[in-house]
Amino acid sequence: MAKLEAKNIGKWFVGSDGKENQSMVAIKGINLAIEEGQFVCFVGPSGCGKTTLLNILAGLDKPTEGEVILDGRPVYGTGPDRCMVFQETALFPWLKVIDNVEFGLRMKGVEKSKRHEQAMHYLDMMQLTKFADAYTYQLSGGMKQRVAIARALVMDPEVLLMDEPFAALDSQTRDLLLVELQLIWAKTKKTIVFITHNITESICLGDKVVVFSKRPGRVKKEISINYRRPRLPEDDSLRSFHRQVVDAMQGEITSEKRND
Repeated sequence: MAKLEAKNIGKWFVGSDGKENQSMVAIKGINLAIEEGQFVCFVGPSGCGKTTLLNILAGLDKPTEGEVILDGRPVYGTGPDRCMVFQETALFPWLKVIDNVEFGLRMKGVEKSKRHEQAMHYLDMMQLTKFADAYTYQLSGGMKQRVAIARALVMDPEVLLMDEPFAALDSQTRDLLLVELQLIWAKTKKTIVFITHNITESICLGDKVVVFSKRPGRVKKEISINYRRPRLPEDDSLRSFHRQVVDAMQGEITSEKRND
């Protein structure tokens, strides 16, 4: 049994006349199975509905049709079994790093010493222990994103959902975090769903890369990446996988330009 499943997921919006408008269909007919402990990356042309699907998986949005299944049970809303890491870190600038990481545990009523211990464990994993008492506005972009990841991991979710978390970072910082995230995933064995526009990023991170068609988004191809870790962006041995993703994407981008 898959850990997380999307079954015939569709999401569209109704116009002012009460009728479905094809231009307002985000995704349609999405069927996807994600195994426990699998790292899955979503790629596709801009506007293809990747984030819409991720929000539905997180319970932040409801599908127009279809359902999400987690551990064999339908998902009807948000829950601690799924945590989201956004492109914008959404950290609290008035709180110290340690307080940001502890925040979710505090809301759950976890005792102070225990939540501090758990938060420090994940800050250590993210190599941020010496910044525990710093304020987030004092950190670099890459460090802020690591704090956001620690804040999600400390909740011990069944599934970690990540929406382009490295998109705003410089290339050097992104390459470092690509390696760090692979090492964290190896330690935690979390099921991760990761959205990116960067094909190299998807190849480095994913056990599986899911390529989406242009809007309305559908699963066009699933590509397995069977290669040793940690993977580095400059590794020439990844070129064959990169070519597969590019070939799957090419038709969608070309078609999108013709339609424009």
